[in-house]
Amino acid sequence: MKAKVLLSLILLCGYLAAPSARADDAAPAVPAACELPPYLLATESQLHKVAEAVTSGKPLEILVVGSRSTTIPFSEDSSYPARMQAILKEKLPPSETVHVSVEIQSKKTAEEAAGTFVKLMEAKSPTLVIWQTGTVDAIRSIDPDDFRGAVTDGVAALQNAGADVVLMNLQYSPRTESMISAPPYLDNMRVVAQEHDVPLFDRFAIMRQWNDQGQFDLFSPSRGPELAKQVHDCIGRALAQFVLDAAHLGSAQQQN
Repeated sequence: MKAKVLLSLILLCGYLAAPSARADDAAPAVPAACELPPYLLATESQLHKVAEAVTSGKPLEILVVGSRSTTIPFSEDSSYPARMQAILKEKLPPSETVHVSVEIQSKKTAEEAAGTFVKLMEAKSPTLVIWQTGTVDAIRSIDPDDFRGAVTDGVAALQNAGADVVLMNLQYSPRTESMISAPPYLDNMRVVAQEHDVPLFDRFAIMRQWNDQGQFDLFSPSRGPELAKQVHDCIGRALAQFVLDAAHLGSAQQQN
């Protein structure tokens, strides 16, 4: 039974990572379903290298490191990285080059993913790395202290290579909440973010907020791809604004 439920989580991750809409289709206003209380997108940590790239007119290269759930292609434009790229292009001046790429670390724990970062950074040289992690460790019941150590090593490797870092925690799923103990992994990611002064995009709390407020029904499996596109659009929008705010890019650097 547990295996089936865990499989449903992995499938949900796939659905919720499905690619979303084009930059020219994106509406300037935030859809009602995507609305969030400001505290869920607040961070005291800053993205200095992102700010420097934008204010100096350099290309903004963003690398999303995650599981296969990040880009399951029902449509190349509907994943949250694609939606984030579209919204950033909307918000930033037309002269600013924004490129978001994805590195899939399928079924890897934080320790396994972190072990690839030195070579990955040599090959990609991004301005910002968004590291989505924690789900595989939670499913495998990796020791939380070992998980914290792996995330610490991974963040240090990315920072030493010259990139800004945003940590992104697990997805929230009411269908698997009783099967996976998420709090130890959520807490340890928060500790690492504080110790290394990196922003933490609290995807778990954001998705739980949408579910609890009735903006999305994350318990029902019936809407599959349609639900995935809507959630990913909202995640991409929230993440784009989170990056802009953490880089302290005000109205002078944004189009609005």
